[in-house]
Amino acid sequence: MTAKAWRKKIIEQMTAKGVKADGFENVIDTLADILEERDTIYTQYKDEGGHVLIEKVSDRGASNMVVNPLLKEWQDMNRDALTYWRELGLTPQGLKKLNDQAIAQAKAPDLSELLLEITKD
Repeated sequence: MTAKAWRKKIIEQMTAKGVKADGFENVIDTLADILEERDTIYTQYKDEGGHVLIEKVSDRGASNMVVNPLLKEWQDMNRDALTYWRELGLTPQGLKKLNDQAIAQAKAPDLSELLLEITKD
C-alpha cells in the first residue's frame, strides 16, 4: 500500500476510535511512510522465497546460516510502527493514555470553584 493510502487508513482508524487527527499530521505522515516501506520490504522478502534463514558466505569463505536481513528489517519496521500506533491512540494502551489526558484537560471545576466565581460578580 502507498503512504497516501496508509495515511487515509490511519485517519479513518483514528476517527473510528474518536481521536482527532488535528495536530498529528507529522506523526501520521511518518507512520504512513514506515508502513509503506514495511510493505515494500515484505514484498521483496516474499519474492526472494520468504526464507527465515539464508546462507551467508564470510570473507574467509565460511558458509553460515543467518537470519534473513529483510525479515529482520521488516520486524524492526513493525516495532517502529507500533510506537507510532500507540502515540496516535490506535492501540488499547495508547487510546487509554489519550483519553485519560483529554479527561484531565477537560475536567470540570468543582462546586466550590463555581460558587467562588458566582460570588465574585
